[in-house]
Amino acid sequence: VSAFNLFFSLNRKKMNLKSERRGIHVDQSELLCKKGCGYYGNPAWQGFCSKCWREEYHKARQKQIQEDWELAERLQREEEEAYASSQSTQGAQSLTFSKFEEKKTNEKTRKVTTVKKFFTASSRAGTKKAEIQEAKAPSPSINRQASIETDRVSKEFIEFLKTYQKPGQDIYKQCKLFLDTMNHKRDLSIEEQSECAQDFYQNVADKLQTRWKVPPEKVEKAMDQIEKYIMTRQYKYVFCPETTDDEKKDLAVQKRIRALHWVTPQMLCVPVNEEIPEVSDMVVKAITDIIEMDSKRVPRDKLACITKCSKHIFNAIKITKNEPASADDFLPTLIYIVLKGNPPRLQSNIQYITRFCNPSRLMTGEDGYYFTNLCCAVAFIEKLDAQSLNLSQEDFDRFMTGQTSPKKQESDSFSPDVCLGVKQMCKSLDLLSQLNERQERIVSEAKKLEKDLIDWTDGITKEVEDIVEKYPLEIKPKSQALAAIDSENVENDKLPPPLQPQVYAG
Repeated sequence: VSAFNLFFSLNRKKMNLKSERRGIHVDQSELLCKKGCGYYGNPAWQGFCSKCWREEYHKARQKQIQEDWELAERLQREEEEAYASSQSTQGAQSLTFSKFEEKKTNEKTRKVTTVKKFFTASSRAGTKKAEIQEAKAPSPSINRQASIETDRVSKEFIEFLKTYQKPGQDIYKQCKLFLDTMNHKRDLSIEEQSECAQDFYQNVADKLQTRWKVPPEKVEKAMDQIEKYIMTRQYKYVFCPETTDDEKKDLAVQKRIRALHWVTPQMLCVPVNEEIPEVSDMVVKAITDIIEMDSKRVPRDKLACITKCSKHIFNAIKITKNEPASADDFLPTLIYIVLKGNPPRLQSNIQYITRFCNPSRLMTGEDGYYFTNLCCAVAFIEKLDAQSLNLSQEDFDRFMTGQTSPKKQESDSFSPDVCLGVKQMCKSLDLLSQLNERQERIVSEAKKLEKDLIDWTDGITKEVEDIVEKYPLEIKPKSQALAAIDSENVENDKLPPPLQPQVYAG
């Protein structure tokens, strides 16, 4: 999660006319190692580059070894103290210290005698035979049943080393020694085997530069051939091993991508117009390259597939926009290609490259840059949510559950040779369908509002009735209004004498 937060900044807002859209953005600085060494980082290395990750890994490993050693010493010391205490108590009751030593010696002798029985002539022969069979167990798959590709790579490697003369012989010996060592380290974890491979790459590269004084450009070629030779032979043992959860991650990513089949280029702000034939061809080639990655056995060849895929993406964007593509355009398009292609064993391939590729290729250069972006794309797909696609949570949930799907655009529905009238008609039908859905949604909300108003009215009426029942009103009869003095209908006879008006004839 921390690596994902490091590589993604999903808060960039892109103005499109009067609407504000959310885009996928990653700064170039966020692709680099978080230790600041200048090399490319990787989510698999928690944001570090290969070099810094190994340093951190060795520090953590040494610390863990030291803690385990201290814990073992403490437990052994406590056990010895407890044993000495129990033996001293028993000795005080029954045996002396000399008898205890004699008993201990006899028990040790008996154990040695029992162990020696397993190494008699017959059993020793059987043991040797079993050991030989166990040691030769991998040989049928490595030698007698070697694939055509393995034989071809071996011949190419030997021919290549002939151009290096004396250093070539030493390189071949080092590679054979490394392969023999790895054959005896099958029980190690895949991380430890990866460490062995990375150490081997580093040692050979150092020897080529310091001891054999090989020019830098020839060192790079030699390292590529060395990686090709040893990883072609080690592929079946270290790619997606059973001791890891790589296969489980592959299935999870595949299931996730299938659930996101409804995502459109518009949701990801992908600047690619597949109606243009050249762009459509580039998209198909990019998908083919990313799928082809799984058929390769060498990490460098898998990286080459990623690089070719990325270059096709850049070309598609360039043709669509008629200008060079930017990093902000590349990452969303790469995510779209991965969603559309759903490459097989994606996580296993990424882990295999991370563990056994020549580290110099992952830390620098275009291969390292494109591989880092692919890791970012996979991490984004795993964390994809409604907000990153500019959707409401309700629509996102409905699309994910398959209840409905977003309406496809014309470019997804028609080929370029379909007449304009048919396109316009289908577009109008889609618009009417959308309006119908909106009307149904409005009617449903209106009915809900009507029900809420009725419930509210009934509730208020009941409250008023309860109050009237608890506090009844007493309505008194209306009293007769008093007549005003200046009124025309004043009853003069009821007024007192001094105030009685006088009538004068005029």
